[in-house]
Amino acid sequence: MLNRRHLRIKALQNIFAWHTTEKKDTVSSQKILMKSIDEVYQMYVSMLALIVDVTEYTANDAIERANKHLPSAEDLNPNQKLLNNKFASVLKHNPEYVASVNKYQINWFSDPEMVKAIFNKLKETKEYQAYLNEDFEETLESSKEIIKFIFRKMLLKNVNVVQAFEDKFINWPVDREVMQGMIAKTLKNFESENPLENKLTPISADWKEDSAFVQDLFVYTLKNDDKYQALIAERTKNWESERIALMDTILMKMAICELMNFPSIPVKVTINEYLELSKDYSTPKSNTFINGILDKILNDLKKNNSIKKLGRGLIEE
Repeated sequence: MLNRRHLRIKALQNIFAWHTTEKKDTVSSQKILMKSIDEVYQMYVSMLALIVDVTEYTANDAIERANKHLPSAEDLNPNQKLLNNKFASVLKHNPEYVASVNKYQINWFSDPEMVKAIFNKLKETKEYQAYLNEDFEETLESSKEIIKFIFRKMLLKNVNVVQAFEDKFINWPVDREVMQGMIAKTLKNFESENPLENKLTPISADWKEDSAFVQDLFVYTLKNDDKYQALIAERTKNWESERIALMDTILMKMAICELMNFPSIPVKVTINEYLELSKDYSTPKSNTFINGILDKILNDLKKNNSIKKLGRGLIEE
């Protein structure tokens, strides 16, 4: 699931894009932001669908083997255990999953050669052979082991699969980890053999609240861009503006926005979050620079009584 840090990253990426484009259309940019978040969920459902399609290719493989010129006895009676894998069966009959596949129009069989190649490679593994040779009755829980293997070893490590996801999802390198966590959570949370009783992993723990957070952070940061720029300029008089990285400026503006407009988020949390983001998204020296400037701005905002925090979100803890 997406947490607040992931949402800050999404806002950061789209604010950066807004600053680097000639047409400053906040409304359209906000729609692009929300689309980029929805694509994380689409990526998750797409991966689930690919897992299901690999299990279903068992039937295609059986037909191909039976149609050989000189089929063997094994070709005529192949082990199709994976086709009836309990987890895959429960998943593909889950209404939420079916609706999501239809919504995003996911169809991996439009590229049958890729699914076929994955299945053929799977057939050669000792893990798959061990799965076919298990002599105990499959349970929902035991059926998940081969699914985990397919996901982790056959899909995430497959160059063609990774390329397909990179082509479809521009933020694959960043969102991949979130998607993996959502798949893992789904495997853990599917506990009933009744498809109606299981739930897909939501995009966040509280999407109503998180959706408001990321949109407000995005809109308020851009709406107050000049105001926040003035606060930063006041504390960077000895710096030429060209020497301050755009990413550093955006991170500081987002931090100021959060300090002034989100009363339930503690000051320390906000400062720490943007310092951490600077380590991944800006220059090696940005962390120290941003920390110093934000500390001065924070003192100014406190003196002006511009920071209002409620409950656990006190200015000092």
